[in-house]
Amino acid sequence: MTTLAERHAAFEALHASGCFVIPNPWDMGTARLMAACGAKALATTSAGHAFTLGRPDMGRVTRDEALAHAQDLITATPLPVAGDFENGFADDPDEVAETVRLAAEAGLSGCSVEDTQMVGGNPPYPFALAVERVRAASAAARALGRPFVFCARADGIMNGHYDTDEAIRRLRAFDEAGADLLYAPLPPDMAALQRIVASVTKPFNALAAGPYTKVSMQQFADAGVRRISIGSAMARATHKVIIDATRAMLDHGDFSPLANSVSGDVVDDLLMQGVDRTQ
Repeated sequence: MTTLAERHAAFEALHASGCFVIPNPWDMGTARLMAACGAKALATTSAGHAFTLGRPDMGRVTRDEALAHAQDLITATPLPVAGDFENGFADDPDEVAETVRLAAEAGLSGCSVEDTQMVGGNPPYPFALAVERVRAASAAARALGRPFVFCARADGIMNGHYDTDEAIRRLRAFDEAGADLLYAPLPPDMAALQRIVASVTKPFNALAAGPYTKVSMQQFADAGVRRISIGSAMARATHKVIIDATRAMLDHGDFSPLANSVSGDVVDDLLMQGVDRTQ
């Protein structure tokens, strides 16, 4: 079994050069399947995890629940795991720093924190407070004395609360505040994405969801993206299959969607490969 120290070092190295995909599983089974399919690292998805608990996304999962879930994924495979920790489960910078410390104690190799509040419409934190939260979290990460990739997110661009210029202003400030990785999900178009990436010095994470599912990995790499995550896209794609197949059965007595499935033997084999996967 790969040690946690080896995982942390490998995760840090992944962000040093090139471009890689970090899939987002939502339980131990999906983590093992993704590992068996060749993932180099994994990240939790707040929405995907919330769905497994029968809850909507955005602030409905507690910090303790998210940490316990992260530990499940850490034990599922030998791969490094990062945590999607929404707003850090707190408004106060010191509490966000505590979330980073707890994430490290749980065995995570990194985590991300958004600049948006978990209230109606998810408005962004005021600029100064958003930067102070990143500064506190970054300081907590550096104080660990071991590799821990802290990702600062400018989510207001995705939520429609600010434009590309404001995303750049925030990301530059997050960069200077000590974040290791920067993330502005779903800019308006590729030109905006390229502009954002060129504006910062730290590695950049892009989200392959919505219109960006039509962008190839090579195109992301050519734009200067270092890491590509899928967020809740895979979880939502899976849930669409469940919804469509269930409605076909119950509304029309149609079981044909079930024919588009995979053999249990294939799943069993991949699950075992995911447990044994070494880097």
